[in-house]
Amino acid sequence: MADDKKAEEVEAEGGQGSNTKLIIMIAVGAVVLLVGGLGAGYFLFAGGGGAADEQAEEEAVEQAPMPAIYHPLSPAFVVNLPPGGKVRLLKAEVQVMSRSQELIDFITENDPMVRHNLLDLFGSVNSDTIASRAGKEQLQADVKKRLEKVTEEYEGSGEIEGVFFTAFVTQ
Repeated sequence: MADDKKAEEVEAEGGQGSNTKLIIMIAVGAVVLLVGGLGAGYFLFAGGGGAADEQAEEEAVEQAPMPAIYHPLSPAFVVNLPPGGKVRLLKAEVQVMSRSQELIDFITENDPMVRHNLLDLFGSVNSDTIASRAGKEQLQADVKKRLEKVTEEYEGSGEIEGVFFTAFVTQ
């Protein structure tokens, strides 16, 4: 009988021991998977990009817009308007906006040609047209188109983003 009790105790202990070992092995496996997953996540999202991260930063810098450059076309444009309207004289101060210093330099270096083209445009405007806000906005768009045409024709580089009237007087 004593031998039977010892055998039962050994079987009971062996059964409990193997269950405990199984639980410990599952827990260790889960910890290893968790640590591996965290390491892979850190590598992918935090520090493993290396060259890819540097390339993405360079592209972001290249895509960042340059600051706006405003260039006044001085002196103001003063033109006689075509006969037939109430208004006979137009005085307009114009500023050009671009993000390209090369374009601003081109406009500055070719000021006589630019002024000639804009004087022709202003001199052909109907006085009734510029009396309304819509007419002034249309004239603004026409000035921009004329400047773009002149810069493209004479190989100016860059884009004119805006034309602004800083003073607009009619008599």
